Amino acid sequence: MKTCLLIDDDALYLSALKRSLERRGYRVETAMTSVEAIAAATAHAPDFALVDLKLAEDSGLDLVGPLREAHAATRIVLVTGYASVATAVEAIKRGADHYLAKPTTVDAILRAIGEKEGAEPEPEDTMTPLSRLEWEHIQQAMIDSQGNISAAARLLGMHRRSLQRKLAKKPGRERRSPDELD
Repeated sequence: MKTCLLIDDDALYLSALKRSLERRGYRVETAMTSVEAIAAATAHAPDFALVDLKLAEDSGLDLVGPLREAHAATRIVLVTGYASVATAVEAIKRGADHYLAKPTTVDAILRAIGEKEGAEPEPEDTMTPLSRLEWEHIQQAMIDSQGNISAAARLLGMHRRSLQRKLAKKPGRERRSPDELD
C-alpha cells in the first residue's frame, strides 16, 4: 500500500482529499503546518507528498527541500489556488516534481505523480472556468477583509456595488460538452 502525505492548512479540503485517496487504496497522512509535515515525512517516508503553496504562515516552497531531505524518493507535487508561472518555475527549481492549480481532481494528482495512465494531467482536469476562478478570488478577498465588502472591493480594485452584484451570482455548475453527456 502506497503512502501519501497531504499538507494543507484547509481542514475541509484536507479531509475530502484524504477520503478520496483512501478509497483508492492509499494510506494517507496529513499535516497542517510545516513542523507537522516534516515530522510526518520523517516518520512515514511517503511515496508522494501533495503540498499547498500557501500554508497559514509558511510557504509550501520552503517545504520542498526538507521533504526531499527526509525521503529523497518522495514525489512532491505543489498545489495552489494562486497559480503563476513564477511560482511554478520556483517550485521546480527547488525540487518539486509537479505543480498543479487548485481546484484539481484526484485523477489529475495521480497522473501528475505517474500513478495513473497518461503521464500528464489532461486539460479538463487542470483548466478551471474563468467564472469559477473569479468567484474563488472574490471569496479569498472576502476572507482577507474579514467579510467587509467595502474593504474587499478595495482589495479587488472594484466598486463596492459591483462586488455586491457578483456576490449575489454564485457561479453554477460547469457546462459539459455534448459528447460528455452520453
